[in-house]
Formats: sequence, C-alpha cells, structure tokens
Amino acid sequence: MRLLVAGVGNIFLADDAFGPEVIRALDQRPLPSGVRVRDFGIRGMDLAYELLDGYDTAVLVDAAARGHRPGTLSLIEPDLPDRTTGAAPPEAHGMDPAKVLALAAHLGDEPLPRVLVLACEPEVRPRGDEDIAPGISAPVRDAVERAVAALHTMVPVLLADPAATPPLSRPDESAGPPPAGLLLPVGDGTEDR
Repeated sequence: MRLLVAGVGNIFLADDAFGPEVIRALDQRPLPSGVRVRDFGIRGMDLAYELLDGYDTAVLVDAAARGHRPGTLSLIEPDLPDRTTGAAPPEAHGMDPAKVLALAAHLGDEPLPRVLVLACEPEVRPRGDEDIAPGISAPVRDAVERAVAALHTMVPVLLADPAATPPLSRPDESAGPPPAGLLLPVGDGTEDR
C-alpha cells in the first residue's frame, strides 16, 4: 500500500499557505513508513506526475472556502476525472486541484489513486489584485496542529484499507456547506465529514 500526503498552496497568499504549513509541521511528527509526505506548493505539473506513480491513495492538504467558520477542517472526496476529460494544463505558477487531477487522468494509462482532500476553511483570502499577502490567520494557524493530528488518525486507517472512510472529528462545524464554496468539482461521491 502506498499513500501520498501532498501539501498544496501558495505560501505568499495568506491562508492559502495552509497545506505547506501542515507539511512543515509533519517534520516534527512524521507519519509512518509507506507514506510519502511532500510540499508541492504551487507546482501543479509536479503533483500531476506524482499522482501517476502507483499510489493507492493521495491526501491533498489545502485551504478551501466551503462556507464554514475559519479554521474548520473538512474531508472531501471529489469525483475523479477520466482520461476522456479535457485536460487543461495547470498554470505554471498556480495550483488548481481540479486541473491537476484532469491532467493526471489524461496523462496516465492507469486509473488515478483515490484522492481525498483535507481542507481548511480560510479566514484571509487575498483579493485578485494582491500579489503577496504573507502570513496565515490565527484560526488557520490553530488548524495546522489539528490537521496533523487528523492525518495521524487517518493515515493508519488508509494504509490498512485504501477504500476505508477515515474519521475526521469536526464538532464545531455547521451542517451543510453551500455547494458554491467548493473548489473541486464534487458530485454524488462527495464525502464531507
């Protein structure tokens, strides 16, 4: 069983740095063997090729606006594209997970691994005209350690059974996020915990 934990996001755009911050925090609390932990930042092309490297499961760690309180963690299982889906290449300096998954599906001969997204509700999102907005908000910084703890709970479950539904405790989350807040295309196969 092989599992990838991939941090995605731009460290220079406020709370979008959540994924890279979680990967950095995992240096202090490493995950078990059999897990590849890597910060992809905004390198979408690198992540697309990595997804083709024979993993059973990939967990993307990212900030995602879903309409919850800032710092809320969500576990999302997006519907995966197939080879016939048009694959627009990811931006050279951006990370659109939907485009990355479409590109990986287009490039690979085998089906993609199961993909889960451990998402954090951002508080600070840069406006379209901002190039740099360093630093993450307090609620998202607090969520980094909770995400590390969640990964330490989820990973053994996924290593034992890649098809299992890993637990994610979110007692502070409200019940239904508005669908417009999703960053990835999510269909009937959505898992929001």
